[in-house]
Amino acid sequence: MSYKETSKYMSLILRHKPETIGITLDEHGWANVDELIEGISRTHECSMDILEEIVRTDEKQRYSFNEDKTLIRANQGHSIPVDVELEETLPPEELWHGTATKYEVSIDEQGLIPKSRLYVHLSRDRETAVKVGQRHGKPVLYIVKAGEMSRDGYKFYLSKNGVWLTKEVPVKYLCKEG
Repeated sequence: MSYKETSKYMSLILRHKPETIGITLDEHGWANVDELIEGISRTHECSMDILEEIVRTDEKQRYSFNEDKTLIRANQGHSIPVDVELEETLPPEELWHGTATKYEVSIDEQGLIPKSRLYVHLSRDRETAVKVGQRHGKPVLYIVKAGEMSRDGYKFYLSKNGVWLTKEVPVKYLCKEG
């Protein structure tokens, strides 16, 4: 088993299905580290050293420990209702959303909606949005008029790993690149 496989499994547990290994998350998404290690160890290699390595080296900075490293959580991307204690933040004038061509018609009709997640995920720059879009096929990029949205009363949050989050982006605030 590789760290990558353990990390993917940990993501499933901490963002979507903690019951997979018989643990629960508190209201802020925190899991007990010892319980997480014990649960993951049933099917994947896992130890405190491995968890620390995953948290330290994850390029998207998906996870955080509490101060004494007794608790761990995913920073965002949950499909289960948790409050990761995001602070409302004023966004820049423009943010970006990268997706695949297969979602283009739906977005053009409905705007951006969180689907199974709690928030729509937005990128600070075009380069990051391209990377996100390429994960799903040929990328399609949307510029989000975040400043205008904010002035119109929509709330934005900046996660610990630099991903911008909002509940939805109506079509009128989207501009497709190209």
